[in-house]
Amino acid sequence: MPVQRLLGDGESYLALAVETALIGLGQQRVMPDGLYAQEKVCRNEEQLLAKLQEVELDDSLVKIFRKQAVFFLEAGPYSGLGEIVHRESVPMHTFARYLFTSLLPHDAELAYKIALRAMRLPVLESTASSGDLSRPHHIVSVVPNRYPRWFTLSHIESQQCELASTMLTAAKGDSRRLETVLESIQKNIHSSSHIFKLAQDAFKIATLMDSLPDITLLKVSLELGLQVMRITLSTLNWRRREMVRWLVTCATEVGVYALDSIMQSWFTLFTPTEATSIVATTVMSNSTIVRLHLDCHQQEKLASSARTLALQCAMKDPQNCALSALTLCEKDQIAFETAYQIVLDAATTGMSYTQLFTIARYMEHRGYPMRAYKLATLAMAHLNLSYNQDTHPAINDVLWACALSHSLGKNELAAVIPLVVKSVKCATVLSDILRRCTLTTPGLVSVLHSRRNSGKLMSLDKAPLRQLLDATIGAYINTTHSRLTHISPRHYSEFIE
Repeated sequence: MPVQRLLGDGESYLALAVETALIGLGQQRVMPDGLYAQEKVCRNEEQLLAKLQEVELDDSLVKIFRKQAVFFLEAGPYSGLGEIVHRESVPMHTFARYLFTSLLPHDAELAYKIALRAMRLPVLESTASSGDLSRPHHIVSVVPNRYPRWFTLSHIESQQCELASTMLTAAKGDSRRLETVLESIQKNIHSSSHIFKLAQDAFKIATLMDSLPDITLLKVSLELGLQVMRITLSTLNWRRREMVRWLVTCATEVGVYALDSIMQSWFTLFTPTEATSIVATTVMSNSTIVRLHLDCHQQEKLASSARTLALQCAMKDPQNCALSALTLCEKDQIAFETAYQIVLDAATTGMSYTQLFTIARYMEHRGYPMRAYKLATLAMAHLNLSYNQDTHPAINDVLWACALSHSLGKNELAAVIPLVVKSVKCATVLSDILRRCTLTTPGLVSVLHSRRNSGKLMSLDKAPLRQLLDATIGAYINTTHSRLTHISPRHYSEFIE
């Protein structure tokens, strides 16, 4: 019997071969054990799909694709695209992407059904739903207390990401489909780096140079970016700063309401340091204002939200955010006073002398010498320099604080000297402070730029320098005694000679 008689009307060996390949690729099968076997599964699938892509689809082949796609969705446990799949079933992402691109020009609804069903990755779920989005009550078959060793998991997740990216690109301009794809991504993709890549892809597609921005796709991009922020907020991620900067850029493209929204809910998205140093700073920059085309009223409203954000961050984390908050609030006197008060409240408990000295120097630079003096005295209370720390990094801050006190007047110097005596035990530092205090008359706001002063220089025999002199002499005595106590025999003989 001739072989041709086995073929039905309109059938061909090519059609049968394509249909057989589709049936094989769509079967549900368990991921094998071992690296080699798992890589072989991926490689065989890719080779077979490469052969299928060489075939040009005609009407008869499209009919086969439709028939098999419907069968995959309804075939039950034998199909890798059925409603229920085994937890360790080989994912269908690569195959579904091929089906999606093949069916999309002919039957978009069926193409999206296939792709959305294939988005799941049960191996990463404990008791997650694996049915399609409209029927969430089908639970994946779970093997408890055993996590399979999938050596190709990173490759599988990248294929899942590619499938999602393909759907996002195809759904541009269709708000209903974009919303469905977004829900599927949020539900099924667990890798923050892959979600971030999808957010960036959506952003690029939405802002192509040859067309106006697609606001719906921009919003999808923003939603994905927000999910990345929430996922990585409490975990270490080396790309975190890049992600935060990108999110602010995306929100700027969406509009001023998006920027205001992320500032209102900053505590669920950013750390206090990120919120002040990146988010609020970028929002208040000139480039953002120009990009948004804001009028004066809108600018002030946005700046007010940024200042409120900065103050909230300063209250939550004064050590890392106080200086940024002061800088951001410079143009609003009430907000600036509030930030300064936050620093004062945190100075006794939550801030180190280094942070306080830094803010004190900032205050002097901004033209608030008395506030700088106040913060410097608070910083001195946290400092402790022992006799042998003559290269301590805080020495320059101590000298600056004493110079500031000296420039403000005798009363301020008299108030700071007891703090210096209590905190500094290093003889060379104390003698340097003493020498500087005797060079000029107290009360010169700027020693370098002032004219010759006819006032009397301070006496070492009287307060407040007498206390500093005694402390310096005592420090030298203690230092000498300590060094003699620990001197080596060779150095001792040299000392006697």
